Amino acid sequence: MRLWDKLKHEFKSVLVATLFFAAWFMAMVAIKTLILAEHQIEFSGFVGSLVGAAVIGKVVLVLEKVPLGSWIRKRPAWFNVLVRTLLYMAGVFLVLLGERMFHERHEHSGVGESLIGAFEHANAAAVWARTIWVGWGLLVFNSLTVVRQRLGTAALLELFTSPVPEHPKPAGED
Repeated sequence: MRLWDKLKHEFKSVLVATLFFAAWFMAMVAIKTLILAEHQIEFSGFVGSLVGAAVIGKVVLVLEKVPLGSWIRKRPAWFNVLVRTLLYMAGVFLVLLGERMFHERHEHSGVGESLIGAFEHANAAAVWARTIWVGWGLLVFNSLTVVRQRLGTAALLELFTSPVPEHPKPAGED
């Protein structure tokens, strides 16, 4: 594969992942905006969500290439999806916690105190909520990745772009 073709393929992969996570994060921002509007609190996190989507889209594509070991390969695909999702969620949690600690550093004298402050601060619930929301997005993304790997990209696109059959096939019938 030529360098130009590799670059095009990489750009397309990052774009698709970024668009997926952008849609997922925009839904989170919309829900947060609507909930806060009930209390007459204005919120705008659209730009941050787009940046986060681009970052997580690229990170997930890189991490997809990391093998988790032969013990995972021998397990059903759902296990791979679950392990990857939990590992990625742990990473998201650590990044969000680190961000919160960074904001707390001015009020505390050390890393340990900043960590405690991050958990005591009112925004600790937001870290958990964002981790859970991103985790659900990762679960869907990782599941679609397994389906794409099994069916191929063209078949996955056809699956979602063609009408649902009026009479679906019974389970187990091909």
